[in-house]
Amino acid sequence: MKSKTITGRDPSSGAVLEVNFVDGHIQAIAPSLADESAWLSPGFIDLQVNGYRGSDINSDTVDADVVIALTQTLLSMGVTTFLPTIVTASEEKIIRALRAIAKARRASPTVAHAVPFVHVEGPYLSVEDGPRGAHAKEYIRPASLPEFERWQAASGNLVGMVTISPHNEVALEFISALAKKDVVMAIGHSHATPAQIHAAADAGATLSTHLGNGLGSPLPRHPNLLWAQLADDRLAATFIADGHHLPQDTLKSMVRAKGISRSILVSDSVALGGMSPGFYDTAVGGAVQVTSEDRIVSAIGGGFLAGAYRPLVDGIAHAAGIEGVALGGAIQMATENPGRFAGRRGALRIGAEADLVLFDWNAANSALQILTVLVQGAQLK
Repeated sequence: MKSKTITGRDPSSGAVLEVNFVDGHIQAIAPSLADESAWLSPGFIDLQVNGYRGSDINSDTVDADVVIALTQTLLSMGVTTFLPTIVTASEEKIIRALRAIAKARRASPTVAHAVPFVHVEGPYLSVEDGPRGAHAKEYIRPASLPEFERWQAASGNLVGMVTISPHNEVALEFISALAKKDVVMAIGHSHATPAQIHAAADAGATLSTHLGNGLGSPLPRHPNLLWAQLADDRLAATFIADGHHLPQDTLKSMVRAKGISRSILVSDSVALGGMSPGFYDTAVGGAVQVTSEDRIVSAIGGGFLAGAYRPLVDGIAHAAGIEGVALGGAIQMATENPGRFAGRRGALRIGAEADLVLFDWNAANSALQILTVLVQGAQLK
């Protein structure tokens, strides 16, 4: 097959690189003397996507077409790998969503490549108000290995990441069992003690889901489960860098505590992401409002956040403005770092699949514009 080349600036060094790829895989990476202003990175990786622009993984009517449409939308914004995220629901509804995703992967090679596996966020979470967030209380239940095996049987072993609250021994045993199956085990929506957080890492948990959110309020000053997760170096952490879920000082402090290498950006976007301001009725969260400030909030009960509006590309731009992170660190947190949890993707290296993004970056107004998206060497945009 004919060799192809793309050039762009390295987000970490600013140097211009020439990337050569053949048959969908990177064959060579070398410095270039080209006069290039655009930036080049691996395709973005989002470990938590509930939906976007009307496509809803958690809808009662989700089907393969919804998953295919969501994949195409995300690809246009530079996300070449993502984990469809199914939230707390009845077992029947979870299995329905899993089957829809599995069917989409069979129908579309593009989806099969973009979706390596599925993230199930719940239903084994805290039942307490606050930590539970928008997850439906009536469907919160104890961790169950037989239920997990039914998920896998229905989907062809498609569940590769589970978010769980490790607040009891049953949950810790579940973490240990799934970690041995190479399922990524993440801590989230929890009221666990610091000792239980560390016990979860002992059992095989390796990730904290949207750290700083899905917590009780108020927390004890110390000790608490937030400090425990920040301190435990066995846990990487995902962050929603949309300017709403975490204040800037909080995000900056958390990234510094975990270090860039253990920090990951996620969108946690929902179906109302990218939609016009107004009032909506949703399958998860009920009556919600999309505000002109790009916030999705409950229309009743105090206006708490009911999902994330902004896509990952906006989170990258936001994080790039943090002192000590800059563009290179933000790109790393959306490519190489999440790639460690998604099939070792997200790095510019020889032999890797040519999932690449070329983009413009305006640091003065934190604007990141996607120019070109390549998936396995094929140009999509």
